[in-house]
Amino acid sequence: MKTKLISFLFLVVSNCISCQTPGEIKLLIRGDDIGSSHTANVACIGSYKNGIMRSVELMIPGPWFPEAVRLLNENPGLDVGVHLVITSEWNDIKWRPITCCPSLVDKDGYFYPMIWQREDFPKGTALKDAPWKIEEIEKEFRAQIEMAKRHVPHVSHVNCHMGCGSCAPEVNELIKRLAEEYKLNIEPSVYGFKHVSLWKKEDLTPEARIATAVITIKELKPGKYIFIDHPGLDTPEMRAIWHTGYENVAADRDAVTKVFTSSEVIKAVREKGVRLVSYKETPIN
Repeated sequence: MKTKLISFLFLVVSNCISCQTPGEIKLLIRGDDIGSSHTANVACIGSYKNGIMRSVELMIPGPWFPEAVRLLNENPGLDVGVHLVITSEWNDIKWRPITCCPSLVDKDGYFYPMIWQREDFPKGTALKDAPWKIEEIEKEFRAQIEMAKRHVPHVSHVNCHMGCGSCAPEVNELIKRLAEEYKLNIEPSVYGFKHVSLWKKEDLTPEARIATAVITIKELKPGKYIFIDHPGLDTPEMRAIWHTGYENVAADRDAVTKVFTSSEVIKAVREKGVRLVSYKETPIN
C-alpha cells in the first residue's frame, strides 16, 4: 500500500504541468502539420530528437499520415495532438475528408482552401461561405479523432488546423465538446501558459531567428510560455508547397527547424534553466 501511494504521488508531481515552482520557467514548443508532407514528417521528428520541440500536431487527412504514424510510434516520447482539418490550403497539393461530407468540399471533392475568404484568393474558396452542415463537421471530426487514437494511442490533446474553430461559434463549441468527450481537452492557456514569439517578424534568415531566439530565451521571466510553428526543410518537395501570399514556405519552415535544433538555442535553454514541457504533462481534468 505504501509503495502504491509513493508511486501515485510521484506521477502526480512529475506529470503536473500546471504546478509551478517559484522562479521556474516552463516552455512548450509545439510543431504543427506532421502528416502533411514527407519533409514535414522528417523535420518534426528531427525537431524533437535533436532539438527543443516536445509536442506535435498530426493531420489525419494528410497524404503522409501513414509515415507520420510510424514515426510517432517509433518516438513515443514525442507528445501528439489531433490537428482537426477541414481546409486544404496549398495550391499544388490537396487533401480530402475521410468521411462523406458534401457540404465541406469544393466541386472536386477537396476541402476548401481557407476558412475565411481572402482578398488574394478566388471567390468561393472559403468554407465560411459554403453551405456547410455542423453534423457533417462533427462526423468528420469524430472520424479524425478516432483514426488518430486507433493508430497513435498516446495522442493527448486536440486542436484545430488553420483556425477552423473560428468558422462559427457552434464549430468552436463542437471542438470543445469533442475534446472533453474523448478526454483530449488540454488547453495550455487554462493553466496559465502565455504565447511568446521566439523571433521577430522581420527575422527572415535562420541566423537572425536563432540570434533573436537566444535573446528571447535569456530574457524570459519565471512563468509558463508556449510557442507554435511549423518545422520544415528546404527540399524540392517543400519548395513545391505554396499558396498565393505565402510562396517561401520551404525557406521559412527550414528556418523554423534550424531554430528548434540550434545548438545555441539549446545552450540558452539549458543555461537559463528552462524546463521544456508538453501537453501530455497537463492534467486533462
